[in-house]
Amino acid sequence: MPASQITHLECSNCGEDFDHHDAHRTCPSCGKVLFARYDLDRAAATLTRKSLTGRRPDMWRYREIMPVIDDANIITLGEGYTPILHAPRLGGTIGLKNLLIKDEGLNPTGSFKARGLSAAVSKAKELGKTALTMPSAGNAAGAMSAYAAVAGMEANVFMPADAPSANKNECIAYGARLVLVDGFITDAGALSAKAAEERDLFDVSTLREPYRAEGKKTMGLEIAEQLDWTVPDVILYPTGGGTGIVGIWKALDELERMGLMGSERPRMVSVQAEGCSPIVNAFEAGADHAEPIKNPHTLAAGMRVPAAIGDYLILQAVRESGGTAIRVSDDEILEGTAEMARLEGIFPAPEGGAIWAATKKLVDQGTIGRDERVLLINTGSALKYMDVLGPLFEVNA
Repeated sequence: MPASQITHLECSNCGEDFDHHDAHRTCPSCGKVLFARYDLDRAAATLTRKSLTGRRPDMWRYREIMPVIDDANIITLGEGYTPILHAPRLGGTIGLKNLLIKDEGLNPTGSFKARGLSAAVSKAKELGKTALTMPSAGNAAGAMSAYAAVAGMEANVFMPADAPSANKNECIAYGARLVLVDGFITDAGALSAKAAEERDLFDVSTLREPYRAEGKKTMGLEIAEQLDWTVPDVILYPTGGGTGIVGIWKALDELERMGLMGSERPRMVSVQAEGCSPIVNAFEAGADHAEPIKNPHTLAAGMRVPAAIGDYLILQAVRESGGTAIRVSDDEILEGTAEMARLEGIFPAPEGGAIWAATKKLVDQGTIGRDERVLLINTGSALKYMDVLGPLFEVNA
């Protein structure tokens, strides 16, 4: 298998470089998000359109621009390379002629979080870490617990007490130490950070280490490859911590610099819930950073993130792409979830329902044209959210 061409870590804010052999989490100088950087010229010599045809059908097929150096440290459950499906019945309800859905619910542990945690746990192993911690509203915790189990690592999870029961149960099943927190994801994060300091745990919180974004960026690599090295006109993404948007935007830049695609970019749309929309608020205000939400509430646990360390990166991707940010209500989320299941046989997580609800609004506003190629990224399976999707299952009298 080709070798990783990782060269260093770079601060996405101040631009300072750091040694990737060291266990840096955020920038030691300014505290912002670190990106893994690669020798893209060397990567391009072996990562070609032709070479990909015979490679493994998971996210590690893009080995040259993944951060793990020694293959023995790759912790995998077969994550990635999820399908892009045409959705003519769903799109037809609003006149969208070319609607696509990338179904991340088919990943191990039922969500796109498998990508980021495969990369983060693999790199933690390579760095010699044996015990991990993280705060999570649900799916990330399950993924981290699963990959820690494969790696033989200790997993510690701090989770809001009102998170979906399936997420709590899977952490326990995978052998993690689960601590339920009366509060929000930010409160869980504070406790996780304290535990990391007191017990020398490696914290793999969203964008508070450099490698989860590398797993998430493989969605962008796959989108380009699966669409024959083109991009959709629009990509809609549900936004909590925002690693997905950040990762996809990073991936497209790397592909262009390697000569695998041109300068075309999709308009990126950040979708948030009305009860927790810090990115939308900042976008509308023209701000580079988002003010934290004091009382976040939505049934879509993955979007119930009152503050994101990578807010400036999300906003940068949306603005540079000519995209937008939009809110949807919980009622619209439920309706979108039901429609996607009924019309296309994809039973999405509430976050997936949210992006379909947002699509309908944007088409109605004229922000998305009916002739455009539109890609929805369903980030997970509804089977992880059965306790919060109760209204969908009420039998009509």
